[in-house]
Amino acid sequence: MPIYEYACQKCNADFELLIRGSEAAVCPACGASQVERQLSVVAAHSSSGDLPVCEPNPGTCGRPQCGMGGCQMM
Repeated sequence: MPIYEYACQKCNADFELLIRGSEAAVCPACGASQVERQLSVVAAHSSSGDLPVCEPNPGTCGRPQCGMGGCQMM
């Protein structure tokens, strides 16, 4: 049962849901079913304790979607 990240296209809320089987995602803020699954960042463990960090592109809001041309803040 994976946890997926979503963005609501109606109220612009970002949220995570645990999806079981063929359940459909629904926005917990407004109840809309028009949601878009987001690209999730994978957690990783490093033996050195230092993980690589990507700096946001200049002129973006810093959200992961901005680097792919999907910034909703601009």
